[in-house]
Amino acid sequence: MLQTEITMKELIKAETKMMKYFKAHPRYNGFAHMMIGLGLGILMTYPIVGVHPIRWGVIITVVGLLVHLYPLIA
Repeated sequence: MLQTEITMKELIKAETKMMKYFKAHPRYNGFAHMMIGLGLGILMTYPIVGVHPIRWGVIITVVGLLVHLYPLIA
């Protein structure tokens, strides 16, 4: 039987690992948050961005989320 539930202890451990990584790598932390902000900004102001704003906004936001998950596997 597969265990699909994540316990609170596992979540706290993952958060601690991410916080340690971001604290040790401030430029990476800034880049990750800049990507999320840029993607969300494009999505919120899509009429003035230009060609394919939804596509670019979603792609940049997904990249930002993936960059946030990297410390869990590093």
